[in-house]
Amino acid sequence: MKLLISAVDEEEAREAIAGKADIVDVKNPKEGALGASFPWITRHIREIAPRHVEVSCTLGDLPNLPGSVSLAALGAATTGVDYVKVGVGGVKTKKEAVFLLQNAVKAVKDYSPTIKVVATGYGDAKRVGSINPLLIPEVVDEANADVAMVDTAVKDGSDLFTFLTNEKIKRIVEDAHDRGLLVALAGSLRKEQISNVFTLKADIVGLRGAACTNSDRVNGRVTIESVRELADIVKNLQTKIVVTS
Repeated sequence: MKLLISAVDEEEAREAIAGKADIVDVKNPKEGALGASFPWITRHIREIAPRHVEVSCTLGDLPNLPGSVSLAALGAATTGVDYVKVGVGGVKTKKEAVFLLQNAVKAVKDYSPTIKVVATGYGDAKRVGSINPLLIPEVVDEANADVAMVDTAVKDGSDLFTFLTNEKIKRIVEDAHDRGLLVALAGSLRKEQISNVFTLKADIVGLRGAACTNSDRVNGRVTIESVRELADIVKNLQTKIVVTS
């Protein structure tokens, strides 16, 4: 399981890298759960990150505007990132979600087939009127994207497990894996919940608040100490599996 840490600027990215994050996720939390950063910030973080550290970026909490989304996706692809994250918060149906994502995928893959496209659904979908998160693997599969992600749309302290039971998350993970997709889980997760995410067999765990001072995703700052602690938790979980095997 890879550790993804969301960073807002170069300083936070350097802290995440030094703390042994596997993926640095460039975003702007002030613009929402998947708030988009500026392309020059994303590009610079990709330039300073070692090649073994992957970089992702978000396109924002997107409305159902496939043309605009596809242009944004192309812009994100030109920054050199390894992942482009597309939120499906603004769509109401599975059909809308697939069409939105298909166009984003085409824009990205036409530019660089190696970049992975992530579709992000929300565990608290009912609060924002979005599609059922259990549909995300099917949407990703039909749109030929790469990663099914489940996050939370409203950042009010409630975490992913407030809205989805372990059984429902397990269904999402298994459905995605059966389709040959990767799975990422996020949503105000705390360090104590990493082991549960690992047990559910997610491929990526996404964190920001847990890596920030005062656990504040908006006003706090990512620190090397917090990231290192989170990375150690992931490493220890993986070590236990190896030893047991």
